[in-house]
Amino acid sequence: MVLDARLLEILACPSDKGPLLYFPDDGFLYNPRLRCRYEVVDDIPIMLVDEATHCDEATHAALLVAAESLGVEPTFAP
Repeated sequence: MVLDARLLEILACPSDKGPLLYFPDDGFLYNPRLRCRYEVVDDIPIMLVDEATHCDEATHAALLVAAESLGVEPTFAP
């Protein structure tokens, strides 16, 4: 299930307050600036800094390529 569009419009990274990239098929939100991802569990984004997964360079690069190829847009314009 996809997160509500209204929620995505206001959803920001709890650490830097910037926009996120949402990957609905994989169930997570990604902050490319900090290279961390937030899981979405049972349609609830887990937006806790301590629960974020930090990505290495290869994963970061792959996520950026995937976002571009899938047309993933930031949750809001900074």
